[in-house]
Amino acid sequence: MTDSPDIDVLVLGGAGVDTIVHVPELPLPFADSYMIRPGIRTRAGQTGDFVALGLHALGLRTHHLDLLGDDPEGDLVRAFHRDHGIPLTAILQPAGTKRAVNLVGPDGRRLSLYDATRGSDTDRLPADTVRALASASRHAHVSITQPCAHALPVLRSAGVTLSTDLHDWDGENPYHAQFAHTADIVFLSAAALDDPERTLRGIAAEGRAREVIATAGAKGAHLLADGRLTHVPAAAPPSPVVDSNGAGDAFAAGYLYGRLTGHPPYESAVFGTVAGAHACTVPATTTDSIAPAALLSRAEEALRTTHVPPAHPGRD
Repeated sequence: MTDSPDIDVLVLGGAGVDTIVHVPELPLPFADSYMIRPGIRTRAGQTGDFVALGLHALGLRTHHLDLLGDDPEGDLVRAFHRDHGIPLTAILQPAGTKRAVNLVGPDGRRLSLYDATRGSDTDRLPADTVRALASASRHAHVSITQPCAHALPVLRSAGVTLSTDLHDWDGENPYHAQFAHTADIVFLSAAALDDPERTLRGIAAEGRAREVIATAGAKGAHLLADGRLTHVPAAAPPSPVVDSNGAGDAFAAGYLYGRLTGHPPYESAVFGTVAGAHACTVPATTTDSIAPAALLSRAEEALRTTHVPPAHPGRD
């Protein structure tokens, strides 16, 4: 890592395009056809794109690296970064740009269908490119999309700290485990976990993570830092909830903003809940991230009005 890095956060992977379909309910009952309102829209933005957008909106120097196809979907992703002023290094992907269909229910829940043909096990990010960008960065956030797993050793050798988001990991799948045990900061959803504390402590015990955070939607988040587990209450959304798309990405961006600007883990987790709550008020067909002033003011209010419960000491 350079003495004066040019990049605050290098985001690897997670670039792609989503087609948003609003459905009357989830699960969607079988029918011959549905009339969809407010319509069907395809737009750029998957997990890496939204983490990069959130970090950039909060004033961190952000660079995104991923594979993109020479196709209309890739053009949408390139335009997304260009329009928002986020530097992008795009490596040609012959199989095409990643894409998905998101079914969104009236309550904001979503079901994602990913096109598994847009990549292969032989895909790689060029090691020299990864090393050069990582060496110019303070931190790297690694998506679990293919082929980022192969970049983990290069990132570690470059001396940059790492974070990753395991999304709805069940605590068992070995593909996710390689990310969980390599990163210094690990995010995941508690949705598929029977015992979040056991999973968080297992990640810390088996890997190198010093901070592990499991988000739980309206129930807040579980933060394991320095061996101590703390519950972080959910932040109140500033307006009605319309879509949960991107809430986890926003949480990660808010948390990393806090840590990279010198805030302790609990305060950073509050930043994450505030950013995630904001994301739930943004329709999936649009892209918007919370600004620094709003994040800081809402987090200050949350910290002032919320009783911080005593942390539980770690166990041997």
